[in-house]
Amino acid sequence: MAEPVPFRGGGFQPRARRLVAVATLAVLVAGWSLASRAGWVSPIALPPPEEVATALVRLARSGELARHLAASLSRLVSGFALGAGAGVVVGLAIGLVSLARSAGMPVIAALFPIPKIALLPLFVVWFGIGEASKVATIAFGAFFPMAVATYGGVDGVDRTLIRMAQSFGLPTLSIVRKVVLPGALPAMLSGTRIAAAIAIILIVAAEMIGANEGIGAFILAAGNLMQTDQLVAGVVVLSVLGLTVSGLIGAAESVLLRWRR
Repeated sequence: MAEPVPFRGGGFQPRARRLVAVATLAVLVAGWSLASRAGWVSPIALPPPEEVATALVRLARSGELARHLAASLSRLVSGFALGAGAGVVVGLAIGLVSLARSAGMPVIAALFPIPKIALLPLFVVWFGIGEASKVATIAFGAFFPMAVATYGGVDGVDRTLIRMAQSFGLPTLSIVRKVVLPGALPAMLSGTRIAAAIAIILIVAAEMIGANEGIGAFILAAGNLMQTDQLVAGVVVLSVLGLTVSGLIGAAESVLLRWRR
């Protein structure tokens, strides 16, 4: 009797190993604690994780953490929504319209490599030192990854599918909605991850200039006062924020890209 042939069509689908992720973080924290206890790292330069955890609890109980986090999230959501939304619109235009591609590609190629943090003083001159300059910095940083990812995703859509839809007489808007957008969605979600990471980096830099509230302002104040436990606590909050955003995007991918399974 012939033996059954094992299935070999897994499709190289990576699977998340949650226990491995948790174990990796636990090992890193344990190594950090061991280095602090053994005296390999100065507590002034890097306080032990126990002190950082104590600082986090103290900040949470006093309400200071919630106040700074709320200010940062407000700026982050506003700037990311503006920049990413504009990036999707411009990216679709570049991917679908020849005139927009001819006009937009050189502009994006010229402006994308510019460090957005270097433009922050210019935004302060243009929009003032208030909220507008901070939101504009985040929006400007989130715009380019989304635009590039969107028109790259549109370019990657199988042209055979588009020609087939055209041969059936589907309207242009229906082709864009039913063929182009689903095909470009994986690249757009990847661009969302990059844009979100850049937005978090920029919110810290923007809040270090002329802000009294926000995680960036809190980290700057803690550094000036040499309160390294609070400084590292602020960095941990940013790390948790990044993990949360990544988890939300991952959840969106699992819902929006179910058709790939």
